[in-house]
Amino acid sequence: MALVLLIFVRVLFLLVTEGSLHVDESISHNISLGTSLTTDTNSSWLSPSGLFAFGFYQQDDGFAVGIWLTTKPNITVVWTANRDDPPLSSNSTIELTVDGWLLLHTAHGKQNLTTDQTYSATSASMLDSGNFVLYNHSDFIWESFDYPCDTILGGQELDGGQTLISSVSASDHSSGRFELYMQEDGNLVAYPRHSSKLEEDAYWATGTDTDGYNSLHLENHKGFLYMFGYGMPRRALNQPTRSQSRKNEKVLFRATLNPDGNFVLYSHIFTTPSSKFTEIRTEWLALHNPCGVKGICGVNSYCNVMAGNAECHCFPGFLFSDNTTNGRFLGCYRNFTDEEACSQTGPKLLYNITALENMELGVFPYSLMNLSKEACSKSCVDDCNCWVGLYVNGSCQRFKVPIIYAVHNKSTLATIFIKISIPDDRVKDAEKPVSASTNQKLTVEVYRKKLVSILGITLAFLALMCTVMAFASFFFYRAHAHRYGSISENIDFGLISDHITLRSFSFDELHKATDGFMNPISRNSRGEVYKGFIDDGKKAIAVKKLHRMFEGGGVRAEITAIAQTHHRNLVRLVGFCIHGATKLLVYEFMSNGSLADLLLNSETQIGWKDRVRVALDVARGILYLHEECETRIIHCNINPQNILFDESWTAKISDFGLSKLLRPNQSGTLTDVRGTRGYLAPEWHKNTLISTKVDIYSFGVVLLEILCCSGEMEIDFPSDNKITLSNWVYNCFLNKELYRLIGDEEVDINMCEKMVKIGLLCIQDDPDARPSIKNVILMLEGTTDIPIPPSPTPPPLI
Repeated sequence: MALVLLIFVRVLFLLVTEGSLHVDESISHNISLGTSLTTDTNSSWLSPSGLFAFGFYQQDDGFAVGIWLTTKPNITVVWTANRDDPPLSSNSTIELTVDGWLLLHTAHGKQNLTTDQTYSATSASMLDSGNFVLYNHSDFIWESFDYPCDTILGGQELDGGQTLISSVSASDHSSGRFELYMQEDGNLVAYPRHSSKLEEDAYWATGTDTDGYNSLHLENHKGFLYMFGYGMPRRALNQPTRSQSRKNEKVLFRATLNPDGNFVLYSHIFTTPSSKFTEIRTEWLALHNPCGVKGICGVNSYCNVMAGNAECHCFPGFLFSDNTTNGRFLGCYRNFTDEEACSQTGPKLLYNITALENMELGVFPYSLMNLSKEACSKSCVDDCNCWVGLYVNGSCQRFKVPIIYAVHNKSTLATIFIKISIPDDRVKDAEKPVSASTNQKLTVEVYRKKLVSILGITLAFLALMCTVMAFASFFFYRAHAHRYGSISENIDFGLISDHITLRSFSFDELHKATDGFMNPISRNSRGEVYKGFIDDGKKAIAVKKLHRMFEGGGVRAEITAIAQTHHRNLVRLVGFCIHGATKLLVYEFMSNGSLADLLLNSETQIGWKDRVRVALDVARGILYLHEECETRIIHCNINPQNILFDESWTAKISDFGLSKLLRPNQSGTLTDVRGTRGYLAPEWHKNTLISTKVDIYSFGVVLLEILCCSGEMEIDFPSDNKITLSNWVYNCFLNKELYRLIGDEEVDINMCEKMVKIGLLCIQDDPDARPSIKNVILMLEGTTDIPIPPSPTPPPLI
């Protein structure tokens, strides 16, 4: 029944968000294991409608692997695998292997096209949405929508931390010069790709950095492009101009970061019967002025709009680095290099000034003064560091090279002065009067000799000082190293230092430490955990490898939460590794498994005293998070799988990937539903503030499971009826039948009753009715009276 309800909710969601449900996107058009593609006869797998294809397409003098719209007369590429690799040869093959991996075979060997694929596939499909997916039975285990290149399609989202990177050109789909970044702060921003990503580098943004938005979505029904976030109304970027389709017409939408840096929404109109041409319309574009894209023209050049297109021009005295049509966008270089001559000879003898009107510059000056227009020009000539001066309404700015983000704009009342070199023959003529006097020659020669002497003495002094400092540093290091060695003989200093800072591991270190990540010791929806050894095999570690969908926010949440904590009942984070798209967290190794292992293992019996100790260990760990840590933390996922035991059987809380940090003045926070089914407090489903009381609820469920030595949330009865553990415990408590919870085991019946009452208090539906974790500990220790708990509300089904 729950599965039917889940399928109904999924279908309803798709109907609401897309307007219609396409039955041709079912997996009835599977690509079976063992199927392959070549570059000649069977070069692609088509979607059911034939509008999308996955496979080989022609690029330059070879092939690339990607997804494209079957537009006519030319295809429209929307996604490319390994887009920056060189073109493939004609004997390349794509194979969905019989063991479930998508491999590319080339003359150089084989390569996995889905590097982040966790499980082997049972089939694949090219969907009519443009999404190429791998299935493990009915579950998506990999999809191209998670790895956008320069385009998003209808039904696709660009989530926080993801980017669109433009292509080099319409025919070259390798990474280009611009990127559209969905920032973690909720602002969608366009930058030149190799810029510093500072505010002054941005040339277009949605301005949603404080509004709570975190995703960009393209709706395929009407081409509706909008921002959305949890609990936020949709914010439209465009006004849809047409409905899905008319009779004998199919309309598909794509939003692409073009090679020129502009973010544009297109519609493709397919007609039946098929025509020789597919109509392509521009529905919306971020910028109407092509020169508004910062970096559209490279360094030392400026952009000018001609007939609606951007044209690049070198500043006077500069030449194009590449004089081809496309190369003119790559910038310019100076056709002279004589800064040294400038410092030795009067600048007026070497340079002229050329003025350009109506110019804008996108770089900060090194000098700003209030001068007249003529004085501004002269000041740049007299200054060897100045190559460009900018005069605007009484203000004179001076710049070094290179000059970036320059634009010719007729509405800008500004003048720039470009310093250019005088030809050699004119320089010689200008110098003749100066060299006519022998006295002047001698004076210059004496001056040069004095300058050389001063520089020699200065350099010698600096060399001597560096030598002295090197010797001093060496002896200082030796002394402190000796002292460190003396201390470390008596104190485990390594453990202390680990608490102060996290260690940054290289990927190769962890790859070697875990024997190539071959044997995971545990896995869940967020990733796998591998055992490894570091420090020459002396220290055991647990390495968590996060799945891609959890990397961005998961890594930050986990490191931020646990790096600032240190408590005997929290698993210690040793270090981390960020290697491209791979994110790894390194923990101390917990040799005795998890509480779930003990509860579910019928051969392992937890003694009564051990159960009470484990409950107190977990409670003290939660107390530290809620009240004693510098930044209060809501764990959000307390369950037996996340309670681990070290070699001395001390219980420790782990897995902070879903944690929420509270500011000092916060009592709660709004967030999406997170945690494990069966341990979720009711307020998760009520769209209300989430407080530390959600951890109290989860602890209450865990406490009842520890008490009953059960890892199941349901109890079997002879009548085949099933009731939840909490209701069963309450009935036993109400009827004074606690012996049913513990069987024939000898226990402290008073402590057993305490644990039952505390557990039932913790799982109350009203958060205010639940005790704080401090009171829980006091009640467990017997220093506070325990009230009679009311009947618990059954947990919600999800």
